[in-house]
Amino acid sequence: MKFQNGCWLLREGFASFSPQQVYDSKVKEDEVVLCAPTAVVNGRGNTIDGVNLTIRVTTPMPEVIRVQTWHHKGRAKREPEFELAVARGKHLSVEETEETITIKSGSLGLIIGRKNWFMRYERDGELLTRSAPRDLAYIKEDWKGMAYDKGDGAYMRQQLGLSVGERIYGLGERFGAFVKNGQSVSVWNEDGGTSTEQSYKNIPFYLSNRGYGVFVNHPERVDFEVGTEQVNKVAFSVEGECLDYYLFSGSDMKQVLERYTDLTGKPGLPAPWTFGLWLSTSFTTDYDEATVMSFIDGMLSRGIPLSVFHFDCC
Repeated sequence: MKFQNGCWLLREGFASFSPQQVYDSKVKEDEVVLCAPTAVVNGRGNTIDGVNLTIRVTTPMPEVIRVQTWHHKGRAKREPEFELAVARGKHLSVEETEETITIKSGSLGLIIGRKNWFMRYERDGELLTRSAPRDLAYIKEDWKGMAYDKGDGAYMRQQLGLSVGERIYGLGERFGAFVKNGQSVSVWNEDGGTSTEQSYKNIPFYLSNRGYGVFVNHPERVDFEVGTEQVNKVAFSVEGECLDYYLFSGSDMKQVLERYTDLTGKPGLPAPWTFGLWLSTSFTTDYDEATVMSFIDGMLSRGIPLSVFHFDCC
């Protein structure tokens, strides 16, 4: 979903709240939990009201960092959920200074600004992607102020920077260009045919040629703006009060996919016959046995091997 009106303005009726600083941090063996107010806290009076975000960073496996952000965490459990192989273990190391918090999982690191908020993902000290001060945001629609907020029209959004020449792939079955740069993609399965922006098998995961991938852990609708709303960023947003995503690092795109499927599951190898040629009655709305056998016999007479004949309902 697009929230901006150009570089500096929001669309009319929207309000955006982004972390300004790390007010408090709790570092445990397997997680880092941050209190991130969306206004600078200069004194006790600044803690009375305002939008506050809680950010939890974990590393479920080496070279993978998970970031969860909440405005209001307490809610009814929403199902279905993705079945993920999330292991609890000490895969992270933390370094703290007055200026930054650095969370590492193998060669992958996430650096967070304490006094002036930012998020920077690195591999062996080299930039992969980054989230600038206003990129992570809690967004409200039809905002009239804290006193009038009824909790409706809430979204969570993250934007991650694109480098020069960076190309983005993935997001499941699509019928447009293979490279996703310049596309707005709504991840929501629909029966829209094979020549529209709708598709049957959407996946909220994208892959970069810079050796990292991002999986948004939301089975509901996820909206991606791949270099569209902001031409140098990938944005992803969900409706509600929380956002949960994983960033995977790899020496190449194949290794990123391996780590992604370590988390989400490896597909089984289909039966040998599935790799052969399929023939379908699709869009043949009036057919009988003679019509069907004429299709099959026609293939055989031309020496074209046929593995599957599909009786379509269309």
